[in-house]
Amino acid sequence: MKKSKLLIGGLLAALPLMFTMSSCEKFLDRQPLTATLDDLNQGGVEGQIFGLYSSFRSDYGLVASLPYLALHNFRSDDSEKGSDPADGAEWSAPMDAFQYDRSFGGSTSYWDDHYKLINGANTALQIADSLHLTDPSSMRNIAEAKFFRAFAYFDLVRTFGSVPKIDFRIYEASQGIKPKVPVAEIWALIDADLNYAATYLPLNWIENLNNKYPGRLTSGAAKALLAKAHLFRGNWSQAASLCSQIRSSGEYGLNSSYFGIFKDAGENSKESIWEIQNYVSPNGAEQKGSVFATTQGVRASTASGWNLGWGWNTPTQNLVDAYEPGDPRKGSTILFSGQSDDPSTGGYGRTLPAFTGNGGPLPRKYWNKKIYADPAYRASTGMSDNPQWINQRMIRYADVVLMSAETANETGGAVSADSNNIKGFVNAVRSRVGMPAVNYVSQAAMRDAIKHERRVEFGMEGERFYDLVRWNDAVTVLGPLGYTNRCRYYPIPQQAIDRSNGILIQNPEW
Repeated sequence: MKKSKLLIGGLLAALPLMFTMSSCEKFLDRQPLTATLDDLNQGGVEGQIFGLYSSFRSDYGLVASLPYLALHNFRSDDSEKGSDPADGAEWSAPMDAFQYDRSFGGSTSYWDDHYKLINGANTALQIADSLHLTDPSSMRNIAEAKFFRAFAYFDLVRTFGSVPKIDFRIYEASQGIKPKVPVAEIWALIDADLNYAATYLPLNWIENLNNKYPGRLTSGAAKALLAKAHLFRGNWSQAASLCSQIRSSGEYGLNSSYFGIFKDAGENSKESIWEIQNYVSPNGAEQKGSVFATTQGVRASTASGWNLGWGWNTPTQNLVDAYEPGDPRKGSTILFSGQSDDPSTGGYGRTLPAFTGNGGPLPRKYWNKKIYADPAYRASTGMSDNPQWINQRMIRYADVVLMSAETANETGGAVSADSNNIKGFVNAVRSRVGMPAVNYVSQAAMRDAIKHERRVEFGMEGERFYDLVRWNDAVTVLGPLGYTNRCRYYPIPQQAIDRSNGILIQNPEW
């Protein structure tokens, strides 16, 4: 049975009603979107902050829907658009074949909703500043706003390169028309925001042995995102220090079951550093989730019993072939048409219809198993093709472990102590799934081992494309698919340029 979870999002819209409530249950014991004044009166901007959490579930271009999947997944060699060829055919050329389109609606939504999040964070920060809020609760709220602003810019700078820097509240649309700034300025803002967030966010939200706010941001989340930001730039020592702090915090660990991470019971596990909360009640009456899993569920006819979603973001043959023999992460990541869903790797004892080409019954050979919902819960909710309750795992502790390996390898090399640490990190992830240990032979060999491990550990989780870019491997790996070096950045949406009346200039390579 799916556990009740707090969904912080959506509270902002409900605030006026909350002032008329005489009493409510505590946050721990109730479903999302109800609160008392005592729950909310922990800082003058907390309502604004809850609204930012909500945007992660509802805004089309942020993280839960097709634009995010396309830019973070389809562009890699791990996944492709999926579904029927005719379904959303306009997404294939830009994302699968690197025929980027400046007027493509998906990239425009991605751009707009990331800046919407930035403006929401800036608004909260301006309100806090105007009220001179310095109490501990407000400082945490400010830290949350800074985290979200940093996250949005982290996505934007990796995706578009040089972008406008807006670190102030916008009152009139014209105030948001700004020229691009050097990439270094965006990185500096990200670093400053995440350092602040790491300082003022709590280690956890546990009170009286209970997690009062599952999914709410922590100092560990801020440090992990900052480590990823440093890793992208090759700032090895800074990333290593942050990863060390996370490991020594005692807050996180590798889940004993790999496939268990992605099941309902595995939500907010010890491996979760940042996880977006979704919820649908067992009878389907309360629906406070996102379409993150819906977009990727197996696509078939309703009559087949396998119409589980839209069928986008499907694994490639290249990913299937990347796993070593016997690696259970393959069966935990990929559903195979015509085969058992394999209960030993997270299935429910069902056999998928066969793939017989574009005519069906299944239009793809492979499907994303990490969003494969429990059939019993599908039935109880009445949402068989719309599993909106599945949480979106954003940062896992395994990422910190493999970042630790990579930073140690790039800074330590052949030093004996360092080599033991490097293989220790890699083997911690491998031993979790019963794979044999790797030995340290050389820095170059271990670099390849780490790259492989990141691919199979985070298959279908949106890491691969940006890893290839930061490793300078994208031309070699993705070149046969149409990638060239200028494809590391997507062109700035033409609609944004048109709105700026010439102030915003297109990327020079586009």
